[in-house]
Amino acid sequence: MLENIDIHSSVAVYVQIENSVQFAVASGRLKTGDQLPSIHEASEKLKVNPNTVGKSYRDLEVMGIVYTRRGSGVFINKDAAAKCKEGTRQRIVGRLHEVVSEAKAAGMTAQEIKAVCIASCAIDAAPYGEVPASLLAMAKSKKS
Repeated sequence: MLENIDIHSSVAVYVQIENSVQFAVASGRLKTGDQLPSIHEASEKLKVNPNTVGKSYRDLEVMGIVYTRRGSGVFINKDAAAKCKEGTRQRIVGRLHEVVSEAKAAGMTAQEIKAVCIASCAIDAAPYGEVPASLLAMAKSKKS
């Protein structure tokens, strides 16, 4: 679950942790009652300040995704799956729409945009990491 965190990404680490948990719940990798790593375990694994992990866990609790059982840990809430599926899909569709609109405004054709999407789907890459070279090669301008 936390293996996709990239401390060099432009996306804040606490947001990546929150998203990672939500993606895992939405995809069914985390289920109701599953326990998250302790703040200490997660901060050591990610090599980040424990306060960063704590902020993520508190935010997830405010969102209703997790609950804390004092002395026992942090667990996935019973209605988290539906919330995460809808919430993550809405955010992703919104971001895709924004990116496609930017691509069209920059002069990319629908065919070029689709080709990038298809190529991106074919690559098993983690979110927040570097863009694979094969995709960056698609950004090079074609000489007229």
